[in-house]
Amino acid sequence: MPLDIDVFDLNRIGPDFIENPHPTLHALRARSPMHRNGDGSVYLTRHDDVLKVYQSRAMSSDKTAAFGDKFGACPLFTHHTTSLVFNDPPRHTVVRKLISGAFTPRKLTEFESLIEGIVDRLLDQVEDMGRLDLIDDFAKVLPTEIISVMLGIPQEFRARLRGYSLAILGALDPVVTPERLEAGNRAVEEFGAILSGLIDHRRANPDGGGQGEVLEALIFGEHEGRRLTQDELIQNCIFLLNAGHETTTSFVGNALGSLFDNPDQHRLLRDDPGLIGSAVEELLRVESPLQIGNRLALEDIELSHGTVPKGTYIHTSIAAANRDPAVFGDPDRLDLARRPNRHLAFITGTHVCLGASLARAEGRIAIGRLVRRFPGIAQDGPRVRVPLARFRGFASLPVRVR
Repeated sequence: MPLDIDVFDLNRIGPDFIENPHPTLHALRARSPMHRNGDGSVYLTRHDDVLKVYQSRAMSSDKTAAFGDKFGACPLFTHHTTSLVFNDPPRHTVVRKLISGAFTPRKLTEFESLIEGIVDRLLDQVEDMGRLDLIDDFAKVLPTEIISVMLGIPQEFRARLRGYSLAILGALDPVVTPERLEAGNRAVEEFGAILSGLIDHRRANPDGGGQGEVLEALIFGEHEGRRLTQDELIQNCIFLLNAGHETTTSFVGNALGSLFDNPDQHRLLRDDPGLIGSAVEELLRVESPLQIGNRLALEDIELSHGTVPKGTYIHTSIAAANRDPAVFGDPDRLDLARRPNRHLAFITGTHVCLGASLARAEGRIAIGRLVRRFPGIAQDGPRVRVPLARFRGFASLPVRVR
């Protein structure tokens, strides 16, 4: 059942909303699409409003003031105000240019070969296990290996990466406990120390022996004579971990969960592997790993149901926008052949996801090969959601492959 939207407040949500937000999002979209929260912020649930906010130049992603109120002076504040995602031009432009040098078309082609090798090796292990937790044994291992090769992270640190990512991202949720804040700060400190050592070593030894090319590109890359500082390097490497790790883990887990819930579409993909391209887009639409974004209005902005005044914090519901019936026919239905598919899983505008092409390749290869190799894969026990509202994924998804 949807929550009572007359008293709904994004800053006071509970586990029922996190488990299944869609009934409430449908109600908000129909009756209160520009919903005012108790703190004066606005929660948008219509596709055209979310799109307009993302494409507007009168929006800021800088959350220095908001994070100062939320975190105070601490490692989480340093991280989230230094990383690419919460900065505006001109700083955002410079840092994005430097990071994008590590994601050229040539490098993306190389990454596809890397992904294929990692996926095939993991699938061999899956076959040997027969029964497994799809999250622990496959979905989180894949991005761990990829990001570790990209940044040159040694094997002994890799098992910690998802824990770091979840702890840091979890602190961005609308409702955050003191324990979660403590875990996030500890994760920034620990991973930052590891990265600082790796950066110093790579500066002194630029030939990484085939690993850490992205880290090398960030360290030595220049834009108009500007290089990233040590702190910018550390915090943006953490950002790359978060952007590429938790979202990929959740994407793969959410995708298989959606296929298990829709056996007709599971069969369709199994019988027609050529659908994998449109399937990836549809699986991103129905269960987007990133559910909520944020902007600050620098000017008044006219939306479908009125004006959002300058100075208002805006929460954009990607989950609701991606199921807006004004844009998507029968929006709650999984349709792997859906075209066109104007989902906003990767946002759009200035802050469009830098790793979107890499994420699509990971999904296409991982999900496509998993379904092809194990046509009988099925859920084999209760699944458990990650208890976050901003990021949607599974903590556990037991499966059997034979």
